[in-house]
Amino acid sequence: MLATYKTPMLEGYKKEDMRPWRRCTIAALFILTIIVLWYGQDTFSSHLKRPNTMQTWQEIAKAKREGELDKIPKEWRLPQSVLEESKKRRVIAGPFLESLLDEDTLRITGLDPVEIASSTSNGSMSAYSVVEAFSKRAAYGHQLTHNLLEVGFTEALELARELDEYYKEYKKPVGPLHGLPITLKDHWHVKGMETTFAYVGWIGTFEGQKGTGKERVFESELIKELVSLGAIVIGKSSLAVTTWAPETNNNIVGYQLNPWNQLLSSGGSSGGEGVVQALRGSAIGIGSDSGGSVGMPAAFNGVYSHKPSSGRLSFKDAPASGKANLVLPGVVGILGPSVAALKLMFKSLQSTEPWKRDPFVLSLGYREQLEYNPKTDPKPAFGIMKDDGLVRPHPPISRALDIVEKALQKAQFDIITWNPPSHGETIALHGPIARGDGCPDAYKNLQLSGEAIVPQLAHLFPDGKLQPSMGLVEWEDTVLHLQDYRARYQAYWESTSNMTTGKLPVGAFILPIAPTAAVIPGKFIHSPYSSSINVLDYCSVVIQVTTASKDIDIFPQDYVPLNEKDKMNMDAYDAATYDGAPAAVQIVGRQHDEEKLLSLAQIVVNALESYGKDERTQVLHN
Repeated sequence: MLATYKTPMLEGYKKEDMRPWRRCTIAALFILTIIVLWYGQDTFSSHLKRPNTMQTWQEIAKAKREGELDKIPKEWRLPQSVLEESKKRRVIAGPFLESLLDEDTLRITGLDPVEIASSTSNGSMSAYSVVEAFSKRAAYGHQLTHNLLEVGFTEALELARELDEYYKEYKKPVGPLHGLPITLKDHWHVKGMETTFAYVGWIGTFEGQKGTGKERVFESELIKELVSLGAIVIGKSSLAVTTWAPETNNNIVGYQLNPWNQLLSSGGSSGGEGVVQALRGSAIGIGSDSGGSVGMPAAFNGVYSHKPSSGRLSFKDAPASGKANLVLPGVVGILGPSVAALKLMFKSLQSTEPWKRDPFVLSLGYREQLEYNPKTDPKPAFGIMKDDGLVRPHPPISRALDIVEKALQKAQFDIITWNPPSHGETIALHGPIARGDGCPDAYKNLQLSGEAIVPQLAHLFPDGKLQPSMGLVEWEDTVLHLQDYRARYQAYWESTSNMTTGKLPVGAFILPIAPTAAVIPGKFIHSPYSSSINVLDYCSVVIQVTTASKDIDIFPQDYVPLNEKDKMNMDAYDAATYDGAPAAVQIVGRQHDEEKLLSLAQIVVNALESYGKDERTQVLHN
């Protein structure tokens, strides 16, 4: 048919009239005509992406949201009345969510990951029953909070069935995380799932590109390790688009509120994972951190977290913002219900020897000899920083620090006041080094769909425009400043041997992760409590201490602001608004001292438990 088709545009031309330029033009028109006939007018129009046939970014995002909700089994769908009721409630974590669940789901999801892994590894619990229980709870949680960007329950249950068959045949687990359901920030590629990184322009693509052949089949190194250990990914959580924000918001699922207090934020950039863990939607979660992005969501949402130093866990083959930055690289972090859970995940990942596949991971392994041993090691001392001299914490956080101090003193641990080189110095280091290029990669990805720039990113792209990068010489000078700061901080740490009873440097120091117990949306003011730890490349663990109380945590009458920022922060405090919010602290260890830090964090938790709930409640802010 095509061979005999006569094109009107060729009729009337004589062979001798067809000069070279005209021949080329006519040939091109001929080919164009053939393409239209072959593919059809509609298909050709879609390839040209004519404006009147294009989907808006809002339509693409809506289709994505609805598509993920459609993956939830009908028997796990919540009635509209429950969804409406949840919007009226201040607290949806804990009793409200649990009232919707059956007894078996509550029992299984109430177990610590260490107990679950032990039970699935000895055959007393099936992987299928565990994955089914957490998937159901995660499905409920997602419908209430929209905390997932990817739902993978069906695939997870299939994998759980395979693990059960493996155990039945070989009478042993695949690995130490056999059948453990996990979720992670939509920061890693998982087979069978899309990776959006919260960009609308990445929907239906591989990192913004179509037709790569990698869509839904490529896996990040961390995922390969987790699968080899027996873990099962049941979903991927929401994040702050670009990851450059302390509050989680994106144009796909929206702003992430705090399930313990829906007047407050979940934090960022791993806020979605913080909410999943608060609702116990998986046994344990994975996030990423370059300035408090794991610690703050953990603290705000009432769970525990571990941020290692760089070079301990693999980021290979995972998308990231500012990926070429090796001075302040992002790190993989862990969120969960206990310090024991954090240790289980970190130790298990070390057992896969990731340094053999990722040149940026140090060949250290898990070093049990670094853990504190009360039978053989001198009793450690702790430093405590109650404020950084720039912005004072809100009353609930100050009270949490007082509780920790009194608990450790009661347990007869040595405490010194932590007075290092000013954390305020890191303000001139973290932002310029982390985002000194102007974030062109993030801007490019936002432009793929033309999506709106969320308010949390307005300062990075004023008037929606990309800002120029800082000069290379200026950037190098900033890095030299960072190196000097780290050296001075290290010297201070060593000098604390002159202040402790045992004449040894402190084992760890304790301070706020943020000056607030969560944060009122749009009111995040001060980041150095967390970002300074990234500047130092220290490891940290967040632990829960108490909750904000409108009756106890009243505004201090004798308060005098340190500066304008301190005043802004304290002006944003309202005891009634913050009532019930988790109040946590972070415990910080030296660079690459994760094993020791995890053991010291457990000591602090034990001291708090011994201190007693009544005494913890009664400690008032002076």
